[in-house]
Amino acid sequence: MEHHAGGRIVFQDELANIEETVLSMFDLAANMADRAVESVLNQDVELATMVIESDDQIDGRYLDANQGLLNLIALQAPVASDLRVIAALLNTINHVERMGDLAVNIAKTVPLTGEEPPVDAQMLDIIERMGLQVHSQIFQAKHALANRDAKLSEALVLEDDEIDRLNKETFRRAIEIGTDEDRREWAILMVLIGRHLERIGDNCVDIGEQTAFVVTGEFREFTDASSPSNKTSHSE
Repeated sequence: MEHHAGGRIVFQDELANIEETVLSMFDLAANMADRAVESVLNQDVELATMVIESDDQIDGRYLDANQGLLNLIALQAPVASDLRVIAALLNTINHVERMGDLAVNIAKTVPLTGEEPPVDAQMLDIIERMGLQVHSQIFQAKHALANRDAKLSEALVLEDDEIDRLNKETFRRAIEIGTDEDRREWAILMVLIGRHLERIGDNCVDIGEQTAFVVTGEFREFTDASSPSNKTSHSE
């Protein structure tokens, strides 16, 4: 179906506005992840509570973007290239909303009793480094989407390798932490937090795949593309 010029401009404006909402969700998710990690490192119950409460904000933007995108499909009969953007944004908001949920999961591990748990500096250092890496990946995924940068998207795989490596370090440190029961329980909690951070990184890679789909018109999983046995040429 052909769009007349005026309707086309309105459509593009509406789609651009929705994309701005989607991009703002990345900022919220990064802030939630940063605060969640900080609340763990400092046993800050007040900060953890703020993370949990801020989930409503990211959910609200998710609902706005989701409804807006569905309305564009229903009312505007978008052409194929626009449909790719809409489909990618619908998938992206699922991943960003999930990042918010994972940040909430991390915040919920901070004991609400206010008791000081056993602390291991080496384990906390790993969690802190994972938090910094996650922050970097969220903004890399955001900038790749905003700039339609497929190469930056694919580079997320290498970044994610670092999160995976640090996640494995939490397991190793948990095993080394000793036989004291309280320390072991605390270490298991840190392993769980590492797993949540690792999942945020995975969601960033998934968003990168959506960006590459918008740019190339072809969907493929980066993890498959990065393994030697599945190298295929995707020259543009």
